[in-house]
Amino acid sequence: MSTLTAQPPVARSLAGSGLVEIRGVHKSYSGLEVLHNISLTVEPGQVVALLGPSGSGKSTLLRAINHLETIDAGEITIDGEFIGYEQRGGVLHELPEKKVLERRTQVGMVFQNFNLFPHLTALENIIEAPIALKRMNKAAATERALTLLARVGLADRADHYPRQLSGGQQQRVAIARALALDPGVLLFDEPTSALDPELVGEVLDVIRGLAQSGTTLIIVTHEMGFAAEVADQVVFLDRGRIVEQGSPSQVLRNPQHARTRDFLNKVL
Repeated sequence: MSTLTAQPPVARSLAGSGLVEIRGVHKSYSGLEVLHNISLTVEPGQVVALLGPSGSGKSTLLRAINHLETIDAGEITIDGEFIGYEQRGGVLHELPEKKVLERRTQVGMVFQNFNLFPHLTALENIIEAPIALKRMNKAAATERALTLLARVGLADRADHYPRQLSGGQQQRVAIARALALDPGVLLFDEPTSALDPELVGEVLDVIRGLAQSGTTLIIVTHEMGFAAEVADQVVFLDRGRIVEQGSPSQVLRNPQHARTRDFLNKVL
């Protein structure tokens, strides 16, 4: 069981649920540092877009937020709580997997390749976690799932298996599944990158609705126009470091760093 030295306590926001605080995070693989001293605060209800070239550390940072990746130094909290650790005597001790799973329910995640269970229908994919974690009985979970399917425009697809759905429909089911436990934070790892171009819009429309609902969203995306439209804050990473951050107008229209300008010139 691994441990980390805890950082000094900081003042916590009382604005609501969904506060993400990342402080001095480092992560290496086989001696190669992929995250270097990352510090970022996402206020409740904010939408943050993470931009950067492949290999810049965006997905690793996203996975570290809900402890799908461990970190080597620093700390990440959701509403002042660690996902994968508990603090004892100034030291962070890694929690058993069962406890990690319980705390991870605060953070929903939508992957680029959907990750639906192929042997379960859309409805069954959504009710699986609430029932398994004993958050709801089957009747309540089913009612909630049907509401969520309607919310993402798939009320008539409840009994369809993933193979019977388009990529855009599968991703919308994945979003509904992520919402099933009412997380305070939703993470999106390039949610449209595996979709045919004509299906991208239907998924972005759902995320737009979520952005207006007050849920904290952190989105790794290459959709620059979408980031400009929905994000409160844009963060540009390169080689595991935050190079530039600010409002969409600041970062996308008037970048201050040469590396940001070079990246945007290639993708816009």
